[in-house]
Amino acid sequence: MAEPPRGLVGDLATVAAGFGAALHAAGLPVGPDRCERFARAITVARPPTIRALYWCGLATLVSDPGQVAVFDQIFAAVFGGVVDPAGGRGDPNAPPLPAALAESASAPVPPGSIHITSPSDGAAPRDRPPAEGPLRALSSAEERLATRDFAELSPDELLLLARLMRQLALATPPRRSRRYQQTPVGDRIDLRSTLRHARRTGGDPVRLARRASRLRPRRLVVLCDISGSMEPYARSMLQLLYCAAGGSRAEVFTFATRLTRLTRVLARSRPGPALERAGRAAPDWSGGTRIGAALKEFNDRYGRRGLARGAVVLVISDGWDTGEPALVEQEMARLSRVAYRIVWANPRTQSPRYRPLVAGMAAALPYCDAVVSAHRLTALDELTAALAVPDVRRRRPPVRGAR
Repeated sequence: MAEPPRGLVGDLATVAAGFGAALHAAGLPVGPDRCERFARAITVARPPTIRALYWCGLATLVSDPGQVAVFDQIFAAVFGGVVDPAGGRGDPNAPPLPAALAESASAPVPPGSIHITSPSDGAAPRDRPPAEGPLRALSSAEERLATRDFAELSPDELLLLARLMRQLALATPPRRSRRYQQTPVGDRIDLRSTLRHARRTGGDPVRLARRASRLRPRRLVVLCDISGSMEPYARSMLQLLYCAAGGSRAEVFTFATRLTRLTRVLARSRPGPALERAGRAAPDWSGGTRIGAALKEFNDRYGRRGLARGAVVLVISDGWDTGEPALVEQEMARLSRVAYRIVWANPRTQSPRYRPLVAGMAAALPYCDAVVSAHRLTALDELTAALAVPDVRRRRPPVRGAR
């Protein structure tokens, strides 16, 4: 590593403070904090040439492209004007440097040659208030992607959001189990524990042991539409279920033209391979949509077994259906009679002009307790809140044509 010029090392604080004062007098928002960063950059980078010194100042003292022209003028006035900033930034229209200046721009900084000079007479006075510039907040790549629509993300960009998705919790309301646990304020007397404790007091039940029902989270059942219009959102929601619903006993089904159970496929695997295995396990990925037929198959094969009884059902679909709307209404009514709560995630509802005019969505809407968009990561808070609401289900409307 090249040794730093002695002129810079000996008067580093003076150089940084004087140069920052000159920029501040010219109207740039340069304060002591930026001067300190400039001095630290010189200490770390040890610029061997004037051009390298220029880039250290540009990276630490300028916060907006509109400030570059003023910075170039002050830098040329302070450090002798031996650098062509436009040429250094790769401007193809910039005139070539004169031979003398080009030679001096790449030459090392001689010891003691760095001196602070005042800007030109046409510069702004020192009592001029500094220009107010916008404060820029630095964010990670995941945080920038969190505000974009899932349909605009590539599979690689979606995997970057896995860390943020793990911070979400898909919690469901609690329900009482058939098992009991000992508690000091239970509503039932634990006869066995009471008699066991009575042996210590000569058979007299001095203290009554009590028990209460255990509470456990309700099962989460997910029906995800993987048709062509929902393909990008389906991938994001399946990744969310893998990252955030690991401990919520989630049962995952996908449907397009047929129903496919993916609970075991998504268990104990990383998001990338899990999504690939999910695509291979679902033969109708990106196909058509038959919501009514898929709901009927779920109710007939799994609803009767009690899989959806008392569970929170999450339906992820845009409502586009190629089947009969009457079948969707009939099967949603059957599902609502056994499920504790039905939440429908429709990414099309993000638009303020959205109206549930699609036949499938219009038929299912009366049986939904909540409809959310869930079209990007920042909108998933509404989804998690809708799944965790411990309220009583509202009264369902009667099915048309039912006896």
